[in-house]
Amino acid sequence: MTYPLKGLKVLDFSTLLPGPFATMYLADMGAEVVHIESPARPDLIRLMPPYSNGQAASHNYLNRNKQSVALDLKNPDSIALILSKISSYDIVIEQFRPGVMQRLGLDYPRLAAINPRLIYCSVSGYGQTGSHKSRAGHDINYLALSGIAGHSGRRHSGPPLMGIQIADVAGGSLHALIGILSAVIERSQSGLGQHIDISMTDCAAALNSMAAAAELAGKEQQHPEQSYLNGGALYDYYQTRDGRYLSVGSLEPQFMAGLAQLLDLPEVLEKGASLDAADRKAVKQAIREKIAGKDFAEWNAIFQAQDVCVEPVLTLHEALHSELAAQRGWVADVPLSAGSAETEPQPACPIKFSRSKIRYEFIGKKMGFDHL
Repeated sequence: MTYPLKGLKVLDFSTLLPGPFATMYLADMGAEVVHIESPARPDLIRLMPPYSNGQAASHNYLNRNKQSVALDLKNPDSIALILSKISSYDIVIEQFRPGVMQRLGLDYPRLAAINPRLIYCSVSGYGQTGSHKSRAGHDINYLALSGIAGHSGRRHSGPPLMGIQIADVAGGSLHALIGILSAVIERSQSGLGQHIDISMTDCAAALNSMAAAAELAGKEQQHPEQSYLNGGALYDYYQTRDGRYLSVGSLEPQFMAGLAQLLDLPEVLEKGASLDAADRKAVKQAIREKIAGKDFAEWNAIFQAQDVCVEPVLTLHEALHSELAAQRGWVADVPLSAGSAETEPQPACPIKFSRSKIRYEFIGKKMGFDHL
């Protein structure tokens, strides 16, 4: 067994979440990732509590398996050092606002002139072009401008705040990975690298998927609690008597029939798939009242043996310590340093290969531990 990306070398100038999450996956799959940080302005993820083993837990996770090099990019000697080493790298990833890398002398045209095979990925909020390219932003802003927030949540309470960074990770990190690895494959044919422009807002907009298709080709404007998947039908969360929640996704006829039988609500099967909004609203209210009649544990016992697309809403603690998490390996014990017997539990890489393996060699290092 071997690592699928062994042999690739990555120079990582990114900070916080989007870029580091992408390069963590590259490192997990065997790429050699060198993370560059300024000694004067360290990655803020290092400062975010809570802490574990003397460092920020998020830093330990996002920078596992990576080498840490401290370089002041405002120092010409640091730039000269990078330029002298760039020929040995396959990939550069950066997350500055457009124009910053050019001012530093580390933009794609300059690096590609030295190393034409270089794959250079820029991750930013709004992309390298357009009226918003220099604007500051965060995940909540990208979700707002992408349209996702506009058709999510409840009509009476507005868009929901999510517990994860959707645009940062599903938008920025994962699309950066797709672009980078696609460019690696293309390079095997052309022999040349290229510049990849990842806008977290662009990628979040693409995540609208079916809703966007309905809006564009179906001419159907999207609003909260309108469609089958955003609260306009029985597909929703329902509160139990003790204040917990169940997720009900019983959309298909066979699952709807099973739900109707278990809840003793024939109207679920009769009107659950109705195109009439009033019918769907009545069905949801009937389910809501029925679910409110029993405690969370009671409903779990009922639905556990039934395959009708109803599952409990778990806390993160419950999820990470669940039987499913153990069976599927959601948590990895990562050595504190290479070869150390002491470990720290972290979210595992979820990609599973039949021949290749994922590596967990060490948690994120102290800044400047290595040399370029």
